[in-house]
Amino acid sequence: MTATTEPADHGPAPATKRTSPFVRGLQVTLGLGLAVAMLWWGLPHFAKTSWSEVWHVLRTVPAWKAALFMGLVVAGLYCYTFLMTGAMQGLSHLRALILNVCGSSVSNLLPGGGAVGLAATYSIAKSWGFSAASVTTMAVVTGVWNVLARVALPIIAVVGLAWGATDLPPAMREAAWAAVLSGTAIVAAFTLAIATDKGARVLGRGIDRLVRLVRRGHGSTVEDGLSGLRARVADTVRTGWLQMTLGMVGFFGLYYVLFLLCTETTGIELPFGQLFAAYAIGRLLTAVGVTPGGLGVTETGTAAALVAWGADPAASMAGVVLFSIFTHFMEIPLGALGWVAWSVMPKASADERAATDA
Repeated sequence: MTATTEPADHGPAPATKRTSPFVRGLQVTLGLGLAVAMLWWGLPHFAKTSWSEVWHVLRTVPAWKAALFMGLVVAGLYCYTFLMTGAMQGLSHLRALILNVCGSSVSNLLPGGGAVGLAATYSIAKSWGFSAASVTTMAVVTGVWNVLARVALPIIAVVGLAWGATDLPPAMREAAWAAVLSGTAIVAAFTLAIATDKGARVLGRGIDRLVRLVRRGHGSTVEDGLSGLRARVADTVRTGWLQMTLGMVGFFGLYYVLFLLCTETTGIELPFGQLFAAYAIGRLLTAVGVTPGGLGVTETGTAAALVAWGADPAASMAGVVLFSIFTHFMEIPLGALGWVAWSVMPKASADERAATDA
């Protein structure tokens, strides 16, 4: 079996605060309600079209293209396994794929579902014999790589548009500057956290103080966690940064190819630079956690950008919806297959699981 052998005292499992069923239910209801409202009303409103026109365009998509789109999704998800295997020693690509689709299926169903998806990741990985410290390290490193990749996309888009002498909308320019500033802040904070024990404690102490402003009784959870994980995170970044970066490039690259094919299929005719800018806006908006996976918010922002650049409204909305069907909704049945695969895979024995927690 595949398992890590590092002692668990390299970092504690993150503590989670339980949310009451009523509060959780309210969050889910509001998040799903907002997603439905954004899709049903906001998306056609800002795209300046109607759902009837969009369905007319979507019905023209041939079955062979749908199969091709699904193949690109699977290929993109496989590229993402290079990020996960680079961040957790001993994890195979097959198990990384199962971890990814299982966690994503939960995240795509619930507002703020990332926390539930992370809990599922812990449960599945520990059943294979991985320590909580190993999963925590992977979660931290892959989370930072994801954020950096998403803030890098608008910067690349701005450079491409400027190179092509394309008029740059003020909103896109502002998004690029925001990405530059946030990306610089993330890199600085991450470097401080993994460079030295003192740096990890300083950053953790600062975050704990910010949390205490909104949560009374908060202790030094972040400071202790960063200090315990610093050596592991630093070692992971030093040995796996290239593999993880290439995995992210492959993942976002294949999804951009999928975006191009979806927009071409629905009849959008725009330069590659503008299409990449719209794609970058969408990937940045997926970080909006008020709806499941940014659903509704992402599609509305992307379609609005396409229409603003002169694309046909119905074609723009149809292309964005088609892309969302494969990158968001199709991860749910893939996740179901992942859960089935996990249920029949060999598990670590009780003694092996206890050893990782010792």
